Amino acid sequence: MAGPETPKLMVDVVVTSEEGRVLLIRRGSDPYEGYWALPGGFVEVGETTEDAAVREAKEETGLDVEIVKLVGVYSEPDRDPRGHNVSCAYLARAAGDPRAASDAAEVSFIDPSTVELAFDHEKIIAAALSS
Repeated sequence: MAGPETPKLMVDVVVTSEEGRVLLIRRGSDPYEGYWALPGGFVEVGETTEDAAVREAKEETGLDVEIVKLVGVYSEPDRDPRGHNVSCAYLARAAGDPRAASDAAEVSFIDPSTVELAFDHEKIIAAALSS
């Protein structure tokens, strides 16, 4: 007998540059193909959300990140067109030059107000930058 259907757990990672830009990836696949987004993805079974954030950032940007703090938990049922996915968003720091990998078509430090962002990432970035 199957258990109840529950939301899937995700992470998003906010890394800022000294100039105040935010590390973003251009999505290479749906949903939001071609839009800019925070590095992130699904938490794997047996993994903490912090470990997932570090792993996802490395997979998508090539950077080793260090978690600074939890920005917040984002759980609006319609935040992701793939289904009810809850994200733990983290502020992190990183050193080095990013390079696109995994499902990222491009990666760069960008002023987030100058691009169209996927999901609810505008809200997450605003919370991270105001804390």
